[in-house]
Amino acid sequence: MLKELRTLYLKKNYLSGELPPHWKNLSSFFVLDISNNSISGKFPSSMQYLSSLELLSLSQNHLEGELPSFFRYYTRLRSLDLGENKLFGNLSAWIGESLSSLVRLRLKSNSFEGSIPSQLCLLSGLKILDLADNYLSGGIPPCLGNLSTGTRDDYDSSGEMLVDLKGNEYLYDSILRLVYSLDLSNNNLSGEIPDSITSLSKFINMNLSGNHLNGKIPENIVNMHNLESLDLSRNELSGPIPENLSALNFLSHLNLSFNNLSGQVPYGRQLQTLNDPSIYEGNYLLCGPPLPNKCPGSETEPRGSPGEGNGEDDRDGKGVLDSPISFDISLAIGFIVGFWGVCGTLIVKTSWRQAYFRSFDHMKDKIYVFIMVKLVPFLRRIKLERR
Repeated sequence: MLKELRTLYLKKNYLSGELPPHWKNLSSFFVLDISNNSISGKFPSSMQYLSSLELLSLSQNHLEGELPSFFRYYTRLRSLDLGENKLFGNLSAWIGESLSSLVRLRLKSNSFEGSIPSQLCLLSGLKILDLADNYLSGGIPPCLGNLSTGTRDDYDSSGEMLVDLKGNEYLYDSILRLVYSLDLSNNNLSGEIPDSITSLSKFINMNLSGNHLNGKIPENIVNMHNLESLDLSRNELSGPIPENLSALNFLSHLNLSFNNLSGQVPYGRQLQTLNDPSIYEGNYLLCGPPLPNKCPGSETEPRGSPGEGNGEDDRDGKGVLDSPISFDISLAIGFIVGFWGVCGTLIVKTSWRQAYFRSFDHMKDKIYVFIMVKLVPFLRRIKLERR
């Protein structure tokens, strides 16, 4: 009876129990969204016949078990969201090998383990990769820098997806197609941040926090020129903060806290607007504004991005006019100019001097007349009334 059914939206209800077992005859199905319910159990095997699916969202339920291998038959799938469930096991290589049309993959807040398969790098059209809050280990595949190189910007699944951005979770719908995000936070990933990952120039969000990443922050981070949010907190990163980080003009959220970073905090351009000390909290070898601890030899200039002209007249973020001596000199010059600009003119210019004192006499006469005509009779009247 429902053989011609093509879309099914049942999200944000109070549905419970398991997924129905009868999906075999729904070969024309291309959108299935039952997210944000209380569905439990495993995926029924009859779902393997939904080969026309383009959007599958079963997030925020209680589904359990491993990722079904028959998902590899969903070759038209563009958006897969299974976040916030109880799924476990390894991430299979077939995700990247068979689901080549994927634009968005969200498996956040499950119990997946093992390493991130390098086959995910085959998903050259992927705009959103969210594997946060799992138990993934090993290193970050360097080839992830290949993501989004083949993105079709005209894709619109009429769906929506939760994205963690700037420390908050946002639900994107109509502008979802404009969002590029990589979130691998809160796993057990280790090793260095691959320099190749900075090739993700379209991405507005990168969150690698809550892992065991070490080494330095890549110098080429400036290549991610669309980045609005960068979170590398709670890792084991060391070395200085790249000076060119201040050249990321759209950066409005930065968190580098609780690492082993050292040296002077860069100063200039975009970083001037990010003056919250908590950004750098827990890096005890960092110094300089906005942190309270000064760097050794703090008379030296703050580190800024190249071409900002931080010279001897701009030490510690202050200019020459900020010194007490300069202020006193400026005050004296202002007084001399103001005083002699008026008094000197009156001394030299006889006609101006006469007009100046004549105006004083005129004002004195007006005050006298006012007192005699208005104020004295008024005071007399008050005195008589009191008697």
